[in-house]
Amino acid sequence: LGICYPVSIFFIVVNEFCERFSYYGMRAVLVLYFRFFFRWDDDLATSIYHAFVALCYLTPILGAIVADSWLGKFKTIIYLSIVYAIGQIVMAVSAINDLTDADRDGTPDNMSVHVGLAMLGLFLIALGTGGIKPCVSAFGGDQFDDHQTRQRSTFFSVFYLCINGGSLLSTLITPILRGQECGIHTQQKCYPLAFGVPAALMVVSLIVFIAGSGMYIKAKPKGNIMMDVCNCIGFAINNRFRHRSSKYPKREHWLDWADEKYDKLLIAQIKMVCRVLFLYIPLPMFWTLFDQKGSRWTLQATTMDGTFGSLVLQPDQMQTVNPILILTLVPIMDRVVYPLIKKCGFNFTPLKRMTVGMFLAAMAFVSAALVQIQIDETLPVFPSASESQLKIVNMASGQMNITIPPQQPFALGSEQVQHILCSLMKNKPSQSFSNSFLSHCCHSSACMLELGVLNCGNAIVEVEDIKPNTVHMALQIPQYFLITAGEVVFSVTGLEFSYSQAPSNMKAVLQAGWLFTVAVGNFIVLIVAELAKLPQQWAEYVLFASLLVAVCIIFSIMAYFYTYVDPAEIEAQFTRKDEMEPEEKEKNTIELEEKDFKQDQKEKLGKTKM
Repeated sequence: LGICYPVSIFFIVVNEFCERFSYYGMRAVLVLYFRFFFRWDDDLATSIYHAFVALCYLTPILGAIVADSWLGKFKTIIYLSIVYAIGQIVMAVSAINDLTDADRDGTPDNMSVHVGLAMLGLFLIALGTGGIKPCVSAFGGDQFDDHQTRQRSTFFSVFYLCINGGSLLSTLITPILRGQECGIHTQQKCYPLAFGVPAALMVVSLIVFIAGSGMYIKAKPKGNIMMDVCNCIGFAINNRFRHRSSKYPKREHWLDWADEKYDKLLIAQIKMVCRVLFLYIPLPMFWTLFDQKGSRWTLQATTMDGTFGSLVLQPDQMQTVNPILILTLVPIMDRVVYPLIKKCGFNFTPLKRMTVGMFLAAMAFVSAALVQIQIDETLPVFPSASESQLKIVNMASGQMNITIPPQQPFALGSEQVQHILCSLMKNKPSQSFSNSFLSHCCHSSACMLELGVLNCGNAIVEVEDIKPNTVHMALQIPQYFLITAGEVVFSVTGLEFSYSQAPSNMKAVLQAGWLFTVAVGNFIVLIVAELAKLPQQWAEYVLFASLLVAVCIIFSIMAYFYTYVDPAEIEAQFTRKDEMEPEEKEKNTIELEEKDFKQDQKEKLGKTKM
């Protein structure tokens, strides 16, 4: 291994495995932590979860700029990993139930302290994981010489295998840790352990990376291409606005207005990038659906039966289906499905694959909606926020639910109410009664209200108020299969297409744009969860599926009119011969400035005459 590969990559690969275990392990139990520790409702838990994920995909842009323009990749990874580890530790501390449980009753006395610590921890984690995301893989690539192309390719394959391996193991293990009971004074679900183990893995990740410091090739910062792109685009827009008068001749492309300051080759490269970025506009909707497997789908699993013989599967462990299917489907797609489609004579272009991936994700949510409908049929009917509900039992006639409107409240323990309910149960075991009717009941002590169950007569029986979940978690497997197949076809192909259509020095720009679509997609979930407020969860699944189908149609139209290019060939044209010599460019700049001066003089003269 030492002869063929740099020894330093061992530390980078182990670092990546531990970091991914840390991130996905923490994220696997996050929405349940919000739901059952903080007691937030499903919508708020989903919103904060996706706000965190969105932030994780926005900070890579910041990390890339800091690494390329200031600190370099090595120092950026070190400093932000420290921030990352601190965030994981703070997150674990926030989950310690006994931290504010002074009266030792099992409930935190000051929940705001726990929430504040959790939000601080999540912010630090987002800053850390996002900041190092664009640096680690690129830093690993820097360890190889130019002639080691095969070794570099193998490294990236192992690197991404470690990502999926860390994700698989963490989503399998941390839910088990969460399911344990721990505590100093009272036994609760062990969220501190579920967050503590990922925190420990992040510390290990940092130590391993530092241990290889003396072996790394540490390239100095060379400036960030994203800043050059932004400056060029900004200059072109500003220059076009200043010369918006019809007196100035139009140019073939709006970016050509940067010609006075920037090189023709750079402008041509940015044009190619902009064509790809334009296709990115519909992509966030795919991530809107995809990332809900860690929020809505996990919450859906909490209402399902997870028993497999003697094994009980935790709701958050269903997320392991995704990395397992990824490791299975990627080689099947590359070696079986795509070659078979090619042999059939169908031109399955990258953009067509991405369209199919979107459609598969939409079908995954249709499947989720069907599962949700089946779940709803087995769940008990709870009263609305403005109603109360009393379940009473009669040994001879059975049981009935009485829904009580809030307009005329009455005391459930009154003997009049108890008597009339017992009397009515003999003949009408399934009927709802208004408070106005109950107010006419007569006095009797024949019934008593005990522990929420009304017992009529002398007999007392055990009543099962809410039955166990009967819809099995295995019904989620089809939706996981569809969403993962969509991910393989959409995500892997999308990155491949993007890289093939952009210049080699602009790949960082496209990576930033790709990650930005993920962030926007998670913000869309946040908005829908807070504003839609659909009464049924299956209706929300159908809404998301419908939106993605509509976006899929729009993307297919955009893809139809897209023309594939060869960036290397276009760059070669500018390398062999510049379209404009420096002297000619300077001449055009002087002519433009003279026109500006004359135009300014005319405007001043016109104002003087007025």
